[in-house]
Amino acid sequence: MSFARVFGAQPSLPKAHIVSVEADLARGLHTFSIVGLPDKAVEEARDRVASAIKNSGLVSPKSLNKKIVISLAPAELKKEGSTFDLPVALSYLHAAADISFDPAGKMFAGEVALDGTLNPIRGALSIALAAREGGFKELFLPDANAEEAALVSSITIYPVRTLGDVLKHLSKDDFTLPVYKRRHAKPVLDESEGPTLDDIRGQESAKRGLEIASAGRHNIALYGPPGTGKTMLARAARELLPDLSLDETIEVTAIHSLAGTLSGGPVFRPPFRSPHHTSSYASLIGGGSVPRPGEVTLAHRGVLFLDEFAEFHRDVVNALREPLEDKVVSVARARASSIFPANFMLIAALNPCPCGHLGTARCECLPHNVEKYKRKISGPVADRIDMWVQVGDMPPEALTKKAKKASGEGERTRTHISRAREIQQQRFRDTKGLTTNADMKAKHIETHADLSEKAEQTLVEAARRLKLSPRGFHRTIKLARTIADLSESKTIEPSHMLEALQYRVREL
Repeated sequence: MSFARVFGAQPSLPKAHIVSVEADLARGLHTFSIVGLPDKAVEEARDRVASAIKNSGLVSPKSLNKKIVISLAPAELKKEGSTFDLPVALSYLHAAADISFDPAGKMFAGEVALDGTLNPIRGALSIALAAREGGFKELFLPDANAEEAALVSSITIYPVRTLGDVLKHLSKDDFTLPVYKRRHAKPVLDESEGPTLDDIRGQESAKRGLEIASAGRHNIALYGPPGTGKTMLARAARELLPDLSLDETIEVTAIHSLAGTLSGGPVFRPPFRSPHHTSSYASLIGGGSVPRPGEVTLAHRGVLFLDEFAEFHRDVVNALREPLEDKVVSVARARASSIFPANFMLIAALNPCPCGHLGTARCECLPHNVEKYKRKISGPVADRIDMWVQVGDMPPEALTKKAKKASGEGERTRTHISRAREIQQQRFRDTKGLTTNADMKAKHIETHADLSEKAEQTLVEAARRLKLSPRGFHRTIKLARTIADLSESKTIEPSHMLEALQYRVREL
């Protein structure tokens, strides 16, 4: 046999692209070429595969006078990474008649080392999703990637340690690879990851704001003098958010697997991303000649914390407009374009002026510098932030040991947030694409946000007085719906609306 075809995949978001790996052998002087728009890493598979085959006890392709052509189809799809090593090796061996097996229903992915062992790859979960959708029944991939791939049901996952193990399994040589069994491990909240609400003295209004924002996944800005606990409050949000659902776990794990930021198996907890204020446009939004996800995508279903928000470059801040509104980000380049998910909860922390002491004798900022600092946050971006919460100075007495309250505040707040999220899950169970109140569009508000007559009147009067935009009007309703959920009220009452309205007032 001089021709063979097996199947692999090019990792991508939200799922991989299935690739047909074809091998053709012909007489002639030895050549080994890979066609189908491969990048450097794919082209180098020739040397890795040749050495791995030799060290697995078979004849190396380099020792034969054969013209070897490996085609990766579709040809117009850019092939990147080392995931094609295993299918290239098997396709060649099948064409050379060194092994015989039926490739139907089987997909292969993995990087082979020179001694034949398989190294982990990026994007294994997206490959598993594509395999299931493509009707494949079996997926062979490195042992280190089996846990994340096993999140996908209805497909058999074979963890592979060496190329030789795959060959013995496929040739039915009295050896069968074990099937990976998915472990239902309950995620454990690591209290050592950062501060909790129990560590923060005072700032009750800011804690309340953080509770509301976490319950409905609303965007929140914390502003006030330096050293008042804005960063601690933001990092405490990590412990307040409930665990991800199975669908969210698959979604988030696929993103981090492709980006190479996955460690320790699937992601069961909401991600928390905190880029530095000197971060570039591409690192935050995504980019590259072949688009790669940025921080807004890595924070999907979790928190994007932007400390010193007004210190970010103005273009970077304005680039948040689309993901804050549409929950996705579109990155277009000359060679390719991609749409990445970006449904995150924004927590911004900023000072009222460059020195942070506006309105006090300590402030030395000139008026034009203060205005320039405030203008860094444009009106459209500010309007997309649901809550503006002031974090004021704390009296020294509140920081003493005697002022410390009994612990357990964080646990109580988590319980309230979890209950509010359960109410939202029930509300949106028949509405595709909605999981929290912040996800509602204008068309959903009439159905899912029931306002009492007095609450509606309160909103209309306040909107006229505060000159709320239509976006701000709808966001206030969504925020009030979350406040009502925290109090387990079926309708939005005036008290809920008034509390929501106070967060729309922005006075830096």
